[in-house]
Order: sequence, then structure tokens, then C-alpha cells
Amino acid sequence: MDSYTLLYGVIGDPVRHSKSPIMLNEAFRVTRINGAYAAFHVVPGSLEQAIAGVRGLGFRGLNVTIPHKIEVMRYLDEVSEGARAAGAVNTIVNDNGRLIGYNTDGIGYVRSLKEEVEPELAGKTIVVLGAGGAARGILWALAQENPARILVANRTEAKAAELAASFPPELRISAASWSSLRDVCSSADVVVNTTSVGMFPNVDETPIDPEWLKPGSVASDLIYNPLKTAFLQEAEKRGCRIHGGLGMFIYQGAYAFEYWTGQAAPVDEMREAVLESLGRS
Repeated sequence: MDSYTLLYGVIGDPVRHSKSPIMLNEAFRVTRINGAYAAFHVVPGSLEQAIAGVRGLGFRGLNVTIPHKIEVMRYLDEVSEGARAAGAVNTIVNDNGRLIGYNTDGIGYVRSLKEEVEPELAGKTIVVLGAGGAARGILWALAQENPARILVANRTEAKAAELAASFPPELRISAASWSSLRDVCSSADVVVNTTSVGMFPNVDETPIDPEWLKPGSVASDLIYNPLKTAFLQEAEKRGCRIHGGLGMFIYQGAYAFEYWTGQAAPVDEMREAVLESLGRS
């Protein structure tokens, strides 16, 4: 680092588990960009001050994770069309003092899902578990693939209903009651966990009973630590095709890197850095 180093980071609560610093600093190293990326623990009551700090210190870019993806929009100068449609921001670009919000979660997730396990989502029935900021971006991106319908479910059912109602009717996103999930999942082609249930260190937890899934369907989990959650392990035993969160994590970071730098992201090296940090090669 020197006086020319451009600063980047991720804010969240919690955030110490994040592998973003490892991944993005490797991207800067490989591309020989003079940038540095760190994780910052920002509690909800300090979000406004944190964004003011980004402006004041001249950070070039920022990632935003749980629980700030929705509220952060209040403090930005501009929000991209995709992020507005998703109702959440996970990437901020500082364009000469003007803070612009984007959502790379959804596009990163769908790219990974199609490349790794299900190239054709049109006409499919998709169930999304959870109604937080990550779910918003993924719902919007999935809807662009023309599925037959998307059902969103949350333990607090009012949140699922509110989220579904925030999208235009033509996107065919509706809420499902938590009590109906067994029946809903048994006929779904893709079931996506967008909650933190099963994330390290609570690795034995599952968001739903994997026995509810249809053999041959896709079980997908946004969590990448562990690489194969208990939900995915049990779904695999059930005969489901499984999709972990590593690919989404890599691609959302790659899109963010490209927004910040205007250069192609070194995706392979980013993936290897994260796998190495997780104890895998």
C-alpha cells in the first residue's frame, strides 16, 4: 500500500466470516491494480456514519452484506435499475464522490446456477426460502429467466407476502405459507435457501426438512461456508442435484470488481483463493 492505493471493503453484521477480502485482494494482486480490500463490522445504527466515511475517505468501492442491503439505499446518490428492481444493493461504486448502488447477487447467482447445475430455468417452478436482502436480488434475477412461477416463503409469513407483492405481477412471484412448504417443495423443480441457516458454525442446521424435496430436483444454497451444507448433503442423499453458494459468491464479487475497475475479473484465481482459505484445493 502507498498513497496511491485505492480502498475497497465490505460492511456487514456479522462480517468476520467473510472471504471477500481474500478473494478481492487476490484479484487486485493478479491484475496488478493498486487496491486494498478489508472487512468492516458495521452495526445497523452506524450505517449512515459508515457511508459518510466512504465518502470522506474516498473509498473507490464497497460491498454490502447482511443486514444492510436494503437500508443502505437511503444513503446513496443513485441506484441502478437492476438494484431498484431487486430492492437491495450489495455493491457500491464511488464515481468521483457520487455513490451508485448495484446488485450483483442476483446475476451472480443465476450465472452460477445455470453453469453448474440447471442451464434451462424457463418453465420451472422455483421455491425461494427467506425474504431478506439476498432473496430480493435473486428473485428478480430468477424472474428474468421466465420460470413458470416463483414462490417465496419465510417463517415470518408477512415478510414473504410483502416481498412478493413488491414485484410486478407479470414476474409471477407469489408468497407461500410456511405451513404449506412440504407440499410446495415436493412439486418444485428448484428450491433455493437464501437464509443463513446452516452457515458456519451452525453447520448441522437445515432451513427445511430435505425429505420434502422431489428426487431429481435442484437443491440450491447460497451458503459457501461450509461448501456443502447439511441441507445439500441430505438433499443429495434424497437424489437431488445440488448447488452450493461458492459460485454465486465468486461471480457477485467478479461483477463488483468489474464495476469498480473496468477490467475483466480473474475468476479462476479468485475461486482458488477462496477454496484455499476454506481448506480445499
